[in-house]
Amino acid sequence: MKGRWGKYLLGGLVVAVLAGCSSKPTDRGQQYKDGRLEQSLELVNQPNAKGVPVNARDYADQLMEIKNASPSLFNRNNTTFQAVQSWMASGADTRNLNQYGLSAYQMEGVDNYGNVQFTGYYTPVLQARYTQQGEFRYPLYRMPPKGKGRLPDRAGIYSGALDDRYIVAYTNSLMDNFMMEVQGSGYVDYGNGQPLVFFGYGGKNGHAYRSIGKVLIDRGEVTKADMSMQAIRQWADTHSAAEVRELLEQNPSFVFFRPESFAPVRGASAVPLIAKASVASDRSLIPAGTTLLAEVPLLDNKGKFTGKYEMRLMVALDVGGAIKGQHFDMYQGIGPDAGHSAGFYNHYGRVWVLKGANVNAPLFTSQNNSTSGGSLLVTR
Repeated sequence: MKGRWGKYLLGGLVVAVLAGCSSKPTDRGQQYKDGRLEQSLELVNQPNAKGVPVNARDYADQLMEIKNASPSLFNRNNTTFQAVQSWMASGADTRNLNQYGLSAYQMEGVDNYGNVQFTGYYTPVLQARYTQQGEFRYPLYRMPPKGKGRLPDRAGIYSGALDDRYIVAYTNSLMDNFMMEVQGSGYVDYGNGQPLVFFGYGGKNGHAYRSIGKVLIDRGEVTKADMSMQAIRQWADTHSAAEVRELLEQNPSFVFFRPESFAPVRGASAVPLIAKASVASDRSLIPAGTTLLAEVPLLDNKGKFTGKYEMRLMVALDVGGAIKGQHFDMYQGIGPDAGHSAGFYNHYGRVWVLKGANVNAPLFTSQNNSTSGGSLLVTR
């Protein structure tokens, strides 16, 4: 992704590879046994799902954002959108989808038994100032001209290798800056009573990404089973500023930002995103504008799977570097509560692609079911 949706190139990796997919971690919801599915997307008469979607209003709001921001995308999928809304208005019984001209294609999941991986991402809000003062001493940079030479790596940038004229804000947390890089965008509060400024993705320094989560695991600081965004923050809270900087410098890749006033959070489709009604997907399998009926695992406040699920309608509007195949990154919203939720998700649920009559059926693309990436563990 480019422009304001840089998180999509970076995106969806907060915890994308926090657990291997070869095992069956039922504590993360990977427990479905629907029978072996032989295609990436398999047509089923009726989804084997309980309950009705809990987010009809959010789904309708997301469709309105699509209509306003991308009429062409809306028109290509409007047959499905209208059919889904009619189905919802009638009670949303999954046994009656075909009465509304809807076909359901179940995703085979990472194990061919319907277990689709869910991770989460969000939009952080950072406190900052225009000038360096007190605790506000950690710069955020806009993209400098590349010229003929290579841009400095993270350690060089932290040491002041870039000219100050590329600094667009000073924050009070180096770790917060890094986390915003992982998400690819965020909002900045300059503390002057003015509206928040959106910092869209502005580019990268061109150095290879190295996961700090994997570094902590390799050093024995955090176990793989416990790895999450919260675990990394907790580690940082109990170590010195110098130790935090040393850890972050293990990742030479660096993200730059572009301030944009009055800008909403948009996905790779240039559509404003509604929390928990939009996802990043692998476009080779799930094109932009696709409606998904998802059985999403519910987590408690500590990120543990409760054993319960809820049905949601979501639209694929974003992409991510590690979002491949049977894997979705759910947009959780803006701010710390959304970040808390996003940081824990690396769980499994079921997903059905919904298609209206006269809408081209999904292509049954051969997919590699292994997970890829993982923002803090591998790459974004």
